[in-house]
Amino acid sequence: MDAIHVENLTKTYKGGVKALQGVSFNVKQGEIFGLLGPNGAGKSTTVRILSTLSQADGGRATVAGHDVTSDAAGVRRSIGYVAQATGVDRWATGRENLTLQAQMLRVSTSTIRARVGEMLDWVNLNEAADKLVNTYSGGMKRRLEIAMGLVHQPKVLFLDEPTTGLDPETRLALWRDLERLRAERDVTVLLTTHYLEEADALCDRLSIVDHGRVVIEGTPSALKADIAGDTVTIDIGDAGVRAGEILGGVNGVLEVIPAGALVTVRVRDGATAVPLVAAALGQAHIAVHTMTLGRASLDDVYLKYTGHHYDAGFATATGGKR
Repeated sequence: MDAIHVENLTKTYKGGVKALQGVSFNVKQGEIFGLLGPNGAGKSTTVRILSTLSQADGGRATVAGHDVTSDAAGVRRSIGYVAQATGVDRWATGRENLTLQAQMLRVSTSTIRARVGEMLDWVNLNEAADKLVNTYSGGMKRRLEIAMGLVHQPKVLFLDEPTTGLDPETRLALWRDLERLRAERDVTVLLTTHYLEEADALCDRLSIVDHGRVVIEGTPSALKADIAGDTVTIDIGDAGVRAGEILGGVNGVLEVIPAGALVTVRVRDGATAVPLVAAALGQAHIAVHTMTLGRASLDDVYLKYTGHHYDAGFATATGGKR
């Protein structure tokens, strides 16, 4: 049985904003599964529905075998949830935060002390356990929140944008913690992120979400492997559409995708195709601002299936996040 089963979820907010338009995916037991998409794509709305904090307008979903609508209590007993916004009390110590969380989640009184000690050790916060959270760094607070999400030993852990706002070094350290979580504990993790490199590094499988829809699903390596050849990205200002018409006939070009000022060209072999592409643009008197060559990335996957480049800062028409 899948740890999470999502089938055709829909959700429309006041004002007609369609947050979810038929989202479907499955998460296997013990894997880290990612929902990748820009702000406003529908990731957080999906997690809020799966964690019973919101209700869908249509569709169905189960978490750890419990239906999110008819057995919300069963879902809550089976999950840990780490939201985007911090949920710790900064005027309590790390140990006090964890102890209160364990009590709220009905961990047996006889085991709370040992469990709290175990989690503090696991997230490497022993030395800071009895210090006020107000003195913690951003990374320490995030590790404490993950410990709070795991203190009752849930089957499924939801992490909603867990590294947003962290500096690159702290983000890498948290990635190592999550990799250790996968290796050492039999917990299914559903991770939302708008960082392409984070999804690529951490996720066993992922769904790319755009405007409330799942556009493609698979392992990061398989999704990138589906993009044939090399990728040439060209900045040519407002000549994108005309360049697309010209480059389509160049030897070795597999696909041309104009997207505003940028044109993405899939080629069989970058080393031989770049001079031909540059020559064709020069003969057409199209000025090239920049031209880069690289292997396929998740940005290329996103572009292929949505028709536009990835923009992590995309916001809804109402200015909110979805």
